[in-house]
Amino acid sequence: MHSNTPILAMDGITKEFPGVKALSDVHLKLYPGEVHALMGENGAGKSTLIKVLTGVYSIDEGNVTFEGKTIRVTSPQDAQDLGISTVYQEVNLCTNLSVVENIFIGREIMKRGRIDWKEMNRQAKELLKTRLNLDIDVTKQLSSYSVAVQQMIAIARALNVSAKVLILDEPTSSLDQNEVQQLFNVMRNLKQEGLAIVFVSHFLDQIYEITDRLTVLRNGKWIGEYMTKNIERLDLVSKMMGKELNELKSNANKEGVKVKEEKEVFLQGKNVSKKGKIEPFDIQINKGEIVGLAGLLGSGRTELARLLFGADKADTGEMMINGSKKQLHSPRQAIANKIAFCSENRKTEGIIADLTIRENMILAMQGVQGWFKYIPKKRQVELADEYIKLLNINPPNPEQLIKNLSGGNQQKVMLARWLITNPDFLILDEPTRGIDIGAKTEIQKLMIKLSEEGMSILFVSSELEEVLRTCRKIAVLRDHKKVSEFDNDYQISQQDIMKVMAGGNVG
Repeated sequence: MHSNTPILAMDGITKEFPGVKALSDVHLKLYPGEVHALMGENGAGKSTLIKVLTGVYSIDEGNVTFEGKTIRVTSPQDAQDLGISTVYQEVNLCTNLSVVENIFIGREIMKRGRIDWKEMNRQAKELLKTRLNLDIDVTKQLSSYSVAVQQMIAIARALNVSAKVLILDEPTSSLDQNEVQQLFNVMRNLKQEGLAIVFVSHFLDQIYEITDRLTVLRNGKWIGEYMTKNIERLDLVSKMMGKELNELKSNANKEGVKVKEEKEVFLQGKNVSKKGKIEPFDIQINKGEIVGLAGLLGSGRTELARLLFGADKADTGEMMINGSKKQLHSPRQAIANKIAFCSENRKTEGIIADLTIRENMILAMQGVQGWFKYIPKKRQVELADEYIKLLNINPPNPEQLIKNLSGGNQQKVMLARWLITNPDFLILDEPTRGIDIGAKTEIQKLMIKLSEEGMSILFVSSELEEVLRTCRKIAVLRDHKKVSEFDNDYQISQQDIMKVMAGGNVG
């Protein structure tokens, strides 16, 4: 069911914040029965455009038409009443309430002045079954279900307000392969029903699998609208980055991994485990070596990384650092042994939103020195400036509050925080998750440079291509076990690693 007239059109949209033109003359057309990808690097303006569309921000210039009429969306409630619903990356539901309460919150069905639970349970069950193919107990607390199911319930809630436009903002970032396919099946059904779906994602494979059309933004400007099947991947990437194709190709073919002669061992773990988290594993990381951890979500990669940093305490096994036996019972002990850990949870374990870039950067170093040995302000500014330049952090102002930065730039500040401590061993847990291709490439190049200078790096990433491009050795995890280890000798492919992740053998 597809028509040639858009259900929603945004034209000439401009939005300014103090000192920043977040959107400048941007267009977006959504058609019923289509999945439309919104593409762009961090800071391209995707989130701002969604917030303008859903009434979180007002528009400075431009106009929006919905079902042929000009509209002004003044609040998220207003957008919902029109039939424009959003499901965010961090599922914003109440996990302490039941499924049915989440679906009907604020719109309860009443009967004789009381809430009609029986009817609400029936409708919730039917909605989930018929439209999302999900058969669950709707009276159970939301927290008892996986993130994937919670996401479906967020979608059900959106549909329950008779949505005509559904916005899915990074819905797959915390789902595994099977869960992604379930979500895509739901999206295909909703498309058949004539819904217009906006899909925001950093995963190119998913964009090509599920979307019909895409709009590319760069630095707050509209670059173009394309039918997905008609635009090549490299071409799309080049439009998002504003780099020419030949420039990208030359980078893509450079061999990042240098196969090194045998090196001194920095860290060795034997039979290390933690009950319920990860089964006993052996690991060896040489000086100046990048070791990759591959595995699906929930395979135990983060758990392994946390044990090596002392954030969790091992039940069994022993660890040697620089040839002497160490017990790491806390991150403080790990830092004292020149180990640094850049967590994947920017929001919860990382940034302190109300501090500046400079203040966020010097936290770990200040912690190492002790809170009574204050780092002089002049030295702080010098360090901040040095790392802003090194990592190309934008805006390049150390006194800017970190909460005003895009995700990719926040990630770079987190990385700077640990590099300032000058570690011998750097653990990077998904340092490129949810950040744009440009920032990814910069972080990869930096890793290779640091390893050439003698730093050991443990790199956790869901993107196999990234792991193959940067790592000398690759350990594969599955179901909380380390199941295999490869030397990256250019003979091995993404397919080989995926086979092992899935439970097969490599010939």
